[in-house]
Amino acid sequence: MMQIAEMKAELKKLSARATQAKMDLHDLAEDLPVNWQTITAVAARAHQAYADLTAKREALKAAEAAAGE
Repeated sequence: MMQIAEMKAELKKLSARATQAKMDLHDLAEDLPVNWQTITAVAARAHQAYADLTAKREALKAAEAAAGE
């Protein structure tokens, strides 16, 4: 099993990626109708980033519970 410290470091990276995806989606929405063709791709990236972040948070929580922290 991945060390808890490594999981926390990965969680920080995923959080930054999710935040960037959110900002990309926000910027796209503000500029509409320019680049409307990219809505699906940008939204899919944001969706995947938050899905990855949620999964890693759950894995970290389980690892911490298993370690008795």
